[in-house]
Amino acid sequence: MGLAGAALCAGLVGASPPTPGCTVGTDAEAGPAKAPIDLVDPFIGTRNEGNTFPGAAVPFGKVQLSPDTGSSTGYDWDQDSIRGFSAVHLSGVGCRMGGDLPVMPTTGDITSTDNAEYASAFRHERESAGPGSYKVSLDDYGGTTAELTAARHTGHQRYTFPATGKANVLLNSGQALHKVTDSSVRVLDDRTVATAVTGSGFCQGTKPYKVWAVTRFDRPFDSHGTWSGDKVTKGGDASQGGGRRGAYARFDTRDGDRDVEAVTALSYVDAAGAARNLAAEGRRSFEDTRGAARKAWAERLGQVKASGGSEKRRRVFYSALYRALLHPNTGEDVDGRYTGWDRKIHRSKGHTYYQNWSLWDTYRTQAQLLALVAPRESRDMALSLLDVDAQGGWLPRWGYGTTETNIMAGDPATPFLANAYQQGLLKGHEEETYRALKKNADGVPPKDSPYVGRMANKEYIRDGYVPYEPDKPKPKPASLDYRHSASATLEYAAADAALAGVARDLGHDADAARYEKRSRNYRKVFDPDTGFFRARESGGKFAGPADPARSKGFQEGTSWQYTWMVPQDVPGLMSLIGGRDATEERLDSFFAYDRLREDPEKTSREEWVNGPYDYYDSDTYNPQNEHDLIAPYTYLSTGSPWKTTDVVDAALCLFTDAPDGVTGNDDLGTMSSWMVLSAMGVFPANPGTDTWALNRPAFERVELNLDRDWYPSGRFTINAEGKGGTGRYIQSASLGGSDLSRTWISTDEIRRGGSLSFRLGPKPSRWGTGKGDGPPSPSAVPRR
Repeated sequence: MGLAGAALCAGLVGASPPTPGCTVGTDAEAGPAKAPIDLVDPFIGTRNEGNTFPGAAVPFGKVQLSPDTGSSTGYDWDQDSIRGFSAVHLSGVGCRMGGDLPVMPTTGDITSTDNAEYASAFRHERESAGPGSYKVSLDDYGGTTAELTAARHTGHQRYTFPATGKANVLLNSGQALHKVTDSSVRVLDDRTVATAVTGSGFCQGTKPYKVWAVTRFDRPFDSHGTWSGDKVTKGGDASQGGGRRGAYARFDTRDGDRDVEAVTALSYVDAAGAARNLAAEGRRSFEDTRGAARKAWAERLGQVKASGGSEKRRRVFYSALYRALLHPNTGEDVDGRYTGWDRKIHRSKGHTYYQNWSLWDTYRTQAQLLALVAPRESRDMALSLLDVDAQGGWLPRWGYGTTETNIMAGDPATPFLANAYQQGLLKGHEEETYRALKKNADGVPPKDSPYVGRMANKEYIRDGYVPYEPDKPKPKPASLDYRHSASATLEYAAADAALAGVARDLGHDADAARYEKRSRNYRKVFDPDTGFFRARESGGKFAGPADPARSKGFQEGTSWQYTWMVPQDVPGLMSLIGGRDATEERLDSFFAYDRLREDPEKTSREEWVNGPYDYYDSDTYNPQNEHDLIAPYTYLSTGSPWKTTDVVDAALCLFTDAPDGVTGNDDLGTMSSWMVLSAMGVFPANPGTDTWALNRPAFERVELNLDRDWYPSGRFTINAEGKGGTGRYIQSASLGGSDLSRTWISTDEIRRGGSLSFRLGPKPSRWGTGKGDGPPSPSAVPRR
């Protein structure tokens, strides 16, 4: 049991619980419960660098039609003007991307072609949004109202103008959130405008990508024109090149018909693809399209039924679930064609092709959540990554559209695909998946490849660690693993562990042993003198300051935060630190646990890292970033599961129903997925395996209505008996009616259905404190 367990038995069971300090945690219910879709607030996360967008989209759709206010990532709650409504957005990214083809309604003469100058003021009290829809009344242009909705390949707009002979709709092809290197616009007829945008960017230079669009209006325009730079050409039919370019359509709304509707279809293949997408989805009215979008979201959100919490808590929960279902995005057109990473046109076979991969982030939480609530799409997403490998030659790190950005260090594709395999999503593709993973894990892409893969693999395989060489020239635009060598080593080792599990299951025993040995390379960057991970130079010497709060060689974090980046071997990590008790003592310091017990919300906001980009010089938990998201669940391995409850509760305080209610960049739903899974009481503390760590749910009951093709039982229920009263800590648990002492379950156990039930009480208990109760290391996970 160890000293931690002995302390529990000696008196901690009788200790007073922490002071409840999180207002979102009140469980009082007022009035009839609202449907999940009516609880979603798309404005959550639009302030303080959450970088979410409030506009219209359908689950995993190609188009995200949303307002841009001048923020580098689209919409910022604190800005007060709208520059246009553009068709491409990624929720929660930290760099410029998307914003293609901003469309803007104006009135009067066109005196500027710069969207920063023709932008309109707006006020939040005249703005509203819900899943699949957005509406705003502009302060300028006679109070013109803009309404947006979306289908899978199209964005639908309705503009209500004042009575005027000069009601304009501006289609700006030359400006976007990213750098536009070339664009074109063509007026095809008196209702239709075609555009094409070539752009690049996202944190660093990348190969350009191209997106085509066709916009069709519901009635003929009375006049039109184009612009190039500052020059506006009345009656112009085409404009192409660099710089500001676009077209306008003008309508006379003085006859009483003041509504103008338009549908914009996108394609990453060609203009013909955009036209086909428009023909397939552009015939519906605005109201019908909005109704279909709402229905799609109602079905998705309704798969998870959370009850027994306050309306505010459920609003936060369902808004997070909504954000988790926005990405990745449909990459193919309605005819199945898509542009592969070899820049050639392909046609999907047997699955939908998806794109936009924030893998360094999403492999930790969102991939697992989607495997539960959207297994069909999750399978297709994994197969799409195999398409990327087959067509481009390697697995990606961070893919945007049809190009690799090479952002972030490590090897995130391996745990992502290993997760898909372990969740049973890749039946019939096991060996194909393994070949791609093995090539990625053992090699380095050639210099003429746009990928960097495991760029430091040569040294890692030879020496067991990535050397710290921060000034090493980059072979191509990328996050340099040599600069982030300590964290890259930890990421490589965790990926090796995930791959070892796949190899072992498929009977590749020699490979499994080799990868399992490499998974222990985290030990190579552990400094026994400081008791922390540190970067090492090529000669073996530890680099940078010995102070773990000021360490070098860690991407967006410190050695304190990366200490817990060893999910594959927590017992081995605890041995390095000095055992279970020493590990728990370090965790207590890391989470400021003594102060957290007195005031959870104040501690989470003032003691922990609280700035979205406050990456360094810290010795406490950073809930604003991904690398230590698993840290609260490490207490399960020290035999103190009640501390996981306390820390997770404090972290959940940071998710609110306000515009700043997301921690850090949401990163395509990663942080939101952490919130959803933690609130449900099941969390993937070991990415790349089928293990789910357990904690007290935030609700009395969570019912998962699962896809029977993947989960034959069709339902899995999580109950928290006593949650509505004084119940805070787990006293006992049962799975399918049988007692459960361990603090984890497997996907197969979820697949069998039934219920996971917790009996709660006001004080910590002995549940989950046994030596074998903590989540297993990968080698201890039963073979399938």
